[in-house]
Amino acid sequence: MTHLTGKNRLFGVFATCFGSIFLVSGCTTEPPKPDTVTIAMLAEPPDLNATKATDSESFFILGHVMEGLTRAGSDGKPSPAVAESWEITDAGATFTLRSNAQWSDGKPVTAHDFVYAWRTVVDPKNASEYAFILFPIKNAEKIVSKKAPVDSLGVLALDARTLKVTFEKPCGYFLSLTSFATYFPVREDFHQLHGERYGAEANTLLYNGPFRLTQWVHGASLKLEKNPTYWNASIVKLNAIQIPYITPDLSAQLNLYKDGKIDLVSLGKNTLKTAMQERFKMKKYSDGTVFYLEFNFAEGRITRNKNLRKSIQYVLDGEEFVGRVISIPGTLVGTSVIPTWIAGKNGLFREDYPIQSVKPNLALAKHHLAEAMKELGLKTPPTLVWLTGDSPGASKEAEYFQNLLSSKLGITLKIDKQIFKQRLAKMSAGEFDVVSAGWGPDYNDPMTFADLKTSWNENNRGRWKNAQYDELIRKAQSTTKNTVRMDSMAAAEKILLEELPILPLYERSVIYTQSDWLANVGRRAVGFDPDLTTATTRDETAKN
Repeated sequence: MTHLTGKNRLFGVFATCFGSIFLVSGCTTEPPKPDTVTIAMLAEPPDLNATKATDSESFFILGHVMEGLTRAGSDGKPSPAVAESWEITDAGATFTLRSNAQWSDGKPVTAHDFVYAWRTVVDPKNASEYAFILFPIKNAEKIVSKKAPVDSLGVLALDARTLKVTFEKPCGYFLSLTSFATYFPVREDFHQLHGERYGAEANTLLYNGPFRLTQWVHGASLKLEKNPTYWNASIVKLNAIQIPYITPDLSAQLNLYKDGKIDLVSLGKNTLKTAMQERFKMKKYSDGTVFYLEFNFAEGRITRNKNLRKSIQYVLDGEEFVGRVISIPGTLVGTSVIPTWIAGKNGLFREDYPIQSVKPNLALAKHHLAEAMKELGLKTPPTLVWLTGDSPGASKEAEYFQNLLSSKLGITLKIDKQIFKQRLAKMSAGEFDVVSAGWGPDYNDPMTFADLKTSWNENNRGRWKNAQYDELIRKAQSTTKNTVRMDSMAAAEKILLEELPILPLYERSVIYTQSDWLANVGRRAVGFDPDLTTATTRDETAKN
């Protein structure tokens, strides 16, 4: 999910170690309003047009107000949603839609709404950075590359309730894709009525999910209310989700929590200390996100130089970074873009394909820097531009690397601090030497991480290209044989770790607390997080 940049759940895009959504919780013993949850977000959603959205903030909102053919369950696996049943073969899939699936204006959700949405995603005019996620569908990649017409996409509405999908090649994980936001339906008449303003305001988006966005004051607040036309409305116990605060400052969010103004909070390094001192009840889980440094490979960028990248790798002490800068219990030192928790061939992918972590070595770091300076024709260590977010956590991370590279290697780091939306724009435009980025899983398969650095993936912001890497990923994407898929991704991973287009930093662990009257909040690695669809208050629990 850009989710940080994706989650992508949320690269997507998550901006930094504190760049995804963090919800904040009040300490009250009773809900201030029955059946209402109040939260805070770190940033305003940049785009609620599901055919274009790339970040975790947008995906969080879209996950509550929209729904695709399937929905990610608590175990991360797809469960029936708009589609009540399906049949999948190596050649394609056929989905049968529910007769009671409706839009918020009462009109039915039809197979045509999915055909129109998916064609819009791959249409070059739409310029979707997530178009790659539809590449398992026949002709999708050719359409994006302007080598085939949009209407040749392998998806057809056989009738109002039957959707037929033809695959480009066998795809063993296609069903998991169908719960992701880029696969959500869009109704043609409504989309064309609002044009470029579609999804820009609360009243320019049509809803088919558990909630509706009823208020959106840009830069200030949002409000979601229960959607009475949702086919499964009986599972939704909340009447509203209030978002009256948007701030990247976790200390400010903790103060809101302590004042009882919001109902769920994730804790950062400093706020965790406060929470422990005040004996808050805390919970922990892994949200599945990996964080890393991404280097720019655009023509003229000195970060194209491998020796320079290696010098930064060998000067970094991952244990020290995680301990001093992140300081969240359960956080793991990063070793690869594919995390430790995801399943592989026989067990966990990381257990099936272990990798050796790189230890800090100042002598090697200085050797690689000297080689880089020779190759680049530099007499003094270079100056690099570090793009980051505007949260306190992002600043601490950037300052840590600024001091590390200066004191150990003499490299000057200029910090380019931007608000979330502008940071995403500069990443897409390639306006950086190094950017601290994160990626959360879009679906439950290692491919959601492995294809991130392919040449066709628009979330490959550094624009690294490697033909052998691409070939191995295509091989993994073209078969349902699990052993072949996993072996191919593992081979591609070795290339990634050797060429170092990214430098893994850590796998995030989230510690949070919530009001004692709040229950049934979904926290998970796959799918939007947190999930308030089935959340209940004590008031509602008492009714049941």
